[in-house]
Amino acid sequence: MKCRRCGAVIPDGALKCRACGEEIRIVPDYNPLDEVLAAQVKGAIDGSKAPLDDYEYRAGNSQKGRTSGNTRRTSADPGKRQMTPEQRRRQAERRRAMKKKKRLRAMIILGMVAVAALILGVVLYQFSYGARVNKGYKALQKKEYSQAEEYFQKAVKKKPKKADAYEGLTELYLAQNAPEKAETLLLNAVDKYSDSAEVYEACFSYYIAVSQQGEIPLLLDEARKDVAKKLSDYAAETPAFSLDDEEIFEDVQQLSLESDEETIYYTTDGSDPFYSDTRVKYEEPIQISEGENVIKAVSVNKKEIPSLTITKTYTVEFPIEDAPAVSPSTGQYDSPMEISIIVPDGYTAYYTMDESEPTDESEIYTGPISMPEGSTIFKAVLVNGKGRLSGVTTRNYELTAE
Repeated sequence: MKCRRCGAVIPDGALKCRACGEEIRIVPDYNPLDEVLAAQVKGAIDGSKAPLDDYEYRAGNSQKGRTSGNTRRTSADPGKRQMTPEQRRRQAERRRAMKKKKRLRAMIILGMVAVAALILGVVLYQFSYGARVNKGYKALQKKEYSQAEEYFQKAVKKKPKKADAYEGLTELYLAQNAPEKAETLLLNAVDKYSDSAEVYEACFSYYIAVSQQGEIPLLLDEARKDVAKKLSDYAAETPAFSLDDEEIFEDVQQLSLESDEETIYYTTDGSDPFYSDTRVKYEEPIQISEGENVIKAVSVNKKEIPSLTITKTYTVEFPIEDAPAVSPSTGQYDSPMEISIIVPDGYTAYYTMDESEPTDESEIYTGPISMPEGSTIFKAVLVNGKGRLSGVTTRNYELTAE
């Protein structure tokens, strides 16, 4: 091997020329022409496109750029040869075709994903709460009661705080003429899931269906505050009474009732003011007469749901007469006398002559009484129409026969 600089012979394995000190290049300089020529030979053998023309174009373009002092850059890449309009058209068509294929491939993939999701959704729906409720209602319509109950019960187990399955079971049990079974189911659910307003609503729907709306305010009264707030549409305001039932009145009174609800019903015979046949729709003040007056009242809202029943007992006691007037007065008498009692209107007089206290079970006074001979203790009392007794008048008589 000879030195490229001085031509001296360089021994094998030497890294520098001993004559001039020039470093020896073990790897020859890269010549792109060698690569192009190799490719041209290969193309001539197998008939593929040879890059010689492209190389010439780049070499010429590079030389042109150097001679012009790089004063201007062309818009095309200097590493590529300029294409003809036909080549650009074909290249654009190929790009469009590739984009179309990519879009088609993406659409196919998306379609497959959508179909898979749809199938998965259908499969999942078959085991969902809604599907089981729907199947329950379909079986109920066909009177397939056992199948319907199975679907509804499975739905309840899946979501025990939702109302739909309970309402389905209610319809099922009512169709089988077993309302007590529905009520037991619903009351147990209310106890177990007291934080669910939907469970309460299912129970309310049952009571409305069987015309027992009077049970609704009792449940609402025991419900949690947050649940009762959600069920405010079912609540009815209790009526307000104008009189205080702790006061005892001495004359007849007029009782007024007030409420923001649609209607007020009341009774005076102690019966339920919502269910009783003797209930009265409140339209004018209620007269409170002498004695005890038991007034029960409820308000009823737009949904025909009553409030809690309010019960008040009013007492009217007319002033009682003093002890009755009895004549003659106490004393000794030597001639027969008659004992008389003055009886006011609305009263009945009773008396005794054996020293016992008179009551409404003693001898009733109907007219003057002959005074017995000897010593007599005469006692009299007045009793009004309500059984109230006046004070007792006592007379001591001593009748001596001639």
